[in-house]
Amino acid sequence: MSQVIIVGGGAAGMMAAYASAAAGHQVVLLEKNEKLGKKIYITGKGRCNVTNAADKEQFFQNVVTNGRFLYSSIYQFDHQAMISFLEEYGCPVKTERGGRIFPVSDHASDVTAALQRALKEMYVDIRLKTEVKALILEERTAEKQAPSDPAEKKKATKQADRRIRGVLLSNGKKMEADAVILACGGASYPSTGSDGGGYRLASLAGHSAVPCYPALVPLEIRERWCRELQGLSLKNVEIKLLEEGKTKPLYSGFGEMLFTHFGVSGPLVLSASSYYSKVWGRTAPSAQEGAGGRSEAAVRSGRPRVKLLLNLKPAMNEEMLDKRLLRDFEENSRKAFKNALGGLFPAKLIPVMVELSGIDGEKKVYDVTREERRSFVSLIRNLSLTVTGTRGFAEAIVTQGGIPVSEVNPSSMESRLCEGLYLAGEMLDIDALTGGYNLQLAWSTGHLAGSSVRF
Repeated sequence: MSQVIIVGGGAAGMMAAYASAAAGHQVVLLEKNEKLGKKIYITGKGRCNVTNAADKEQFFQNVVTNGRFLYSSIYQFDHQAMISFLEEYGCPVKTERGGRIFPVSDHASDVTAALQRALKEMYVDIRLKTEVKALILEERTAEKQAPSDPAEKKKATKQADRRIRGVLLSNGKKMEADAVILACGGASYPSTGSDGGGYRLASLAGHSAVPCYPALVPLEIRERWCRELQGLSLKNVEIKLLEEGKTKPLYSGFGEMLFTHFGVSGPLVLSASSYYSKVWGRTAPSAQEGAGGRSEAAVRSGRPRVKLLLNLKPAMNEEMLDKRLLRDFEENSRKAFKNALGGLFPAKLIPVMVELSGIDGEKKVYDVTREERRSFVSLIRNLSLTVTGTRGFAEAIVTQGGIPVSEVNPSSMESRLCEGLYLAGEMLDIDALTGGYNLQLAWSTGHLAGSSVRF
């Protein structure tokens, strides 16, 4: 019986352990935390958005980075397979708005419990508080005569120049293995153990790393009036991210957002942040640069300027909104301008909109000019905020960047550089939007890695 070691007891690691054990291997799951699935407990605000009911086409539209790489893993183990798995192991699920799938209980702990029941049934040896310090590798030093046939020569050049033989623990103990699956997570929410350590382990086997940046993360905003709206949630609004000097938006979307003491957050903003990071990442310090690297302040002046344009009334075009405003003005013609906007905005937003409009709040509505009204319509549809940065990895849901997918076989998740080494989950350069898509990437890549181990 072959020995397989899984490093990391998160979503991808637990699924990899299950799939590998189900394939007949003897599996040991190593987790440095005191419990499995620590990050799962905080996903979906503690409810755990396990996956999304989107069909394949829609699913890949929500993958931000390297969607093509994921075809094999998603088609092999999709959301339907994950739902069946959870229900088989005692965690029934429900579907909510946007295809988001949650456990019926609304408790993330039930998802982890189902996974643990599956691991127990498959006799997976789980070892908590066990940290891996290094990989044990066997270098291929024997020189082989180059084959004369071009096709065989091409195959030979693709052969990994090292092989995995096990792991070295932080206590100095060596553990031998026929295969090792790294599922150590990215750099987001480091308090859960995802501190980027997996990239260092992978580098020992020759892997490089695409610089890592926070994604699905709240955005910081320059305008001070934004802080006056702290706690205000807006539904059914549209936002666009626009880089200075460009006409095509980096991102546009419709949904819900939240004003905070530092800027903006909420589902719509989190999705936008993944596209912002692709621009911000050109100049920002990456996770790999560490505490001694460049600070965000040091690169702020060189960062591309990005505006967030907020449309408060996306259901109406400019003409329709002008007619709506004119109707409200006619009904409240004798009121002060600031007291005639209750039908358009939440109370907390009205003083800010009055100030930004440049119209005297005490001015009678019947004195507001046509030009002022038209300008106000434009403001409502194009409220501009300046993005200055993100809240960083401490508040990021996922990591953008990681192990380049070119170094991993998409059909098996095996390393192209080290035979017997597999990689799965967030430590790969893959990420998606909110809605359960990122967890599905973890389930799918973890399952493919675990089930692909062959001897």
